[in-house]
Amino acid sequence: MLEATALACERGGLRLFSDLDLALEGGSLLRVRGPNGSGKTSLLRILAGLTRPAAGSVRWRGRALDEEYGREMLFIGHAAAVSDDLTVLENLEFTVDLFQMTTNQHRNREALELFGLERVAQVPARYLSQGQRRRAALARLALSRAVPLWLLDEPFAALDSDAVERVSELAAAHLAAGGMLVLTSHQEFSIAAPATQLIELEG
Repeated sequence: MLEATALACERGGLRLFSDLDLALEGGSLLRVRGPNGSGKTSLLRILAGLTRPAAGSVRWRGRALDEEYGREMLFIGHAAAVSDDLTVLENLEFTVDLFQMTTNQHRNREALELFGLERVAQVPARYLSQGQRRRAALARLALSRAVPLWLLDEPFAALDSDAVERVSELAAAHLAAGGMLVLTSHQEFSIAAPATQLIELEG
């Protein structure tokens, strides 16, 4: 369903990777590994349609990436994309509205509770710790079971062991239901998957 052919990425005049091919189907977990600066985040942004590759192409369901792809893909970058001026709950609700996700107020609060954020639901994000900000961003995973493709950049960064377990459980359930997951991580993790792949970037 997701296919990339002969991808190349350049940054600051340097070629980070080239001639990279990948293909993912339902139930597939792809881990992207490599040292800092090797292009892991750049690759995820290319797969998300946020950055143009220096060469090559990405196709979804056999077609070039289009507006419809944006509704079938969830990208959570390394930086927690939460607004300091909104509360934790408002941040989640904003994402729900932006991506037209099917949910309700009860499910939104359950997602926050799953990540231990129910007590700070009405707190502006500027007052959160880094770990809480990360969990606030990842709470949308609990509402994205119907989104076929998840692209997660360092999802375990700044998380305690309980939050790592929550993310891993959600990811495993997503894959078992036929979803796809591409992630980067400097940390070792255990996610049950029907099929796994690994890409090593050298930089």
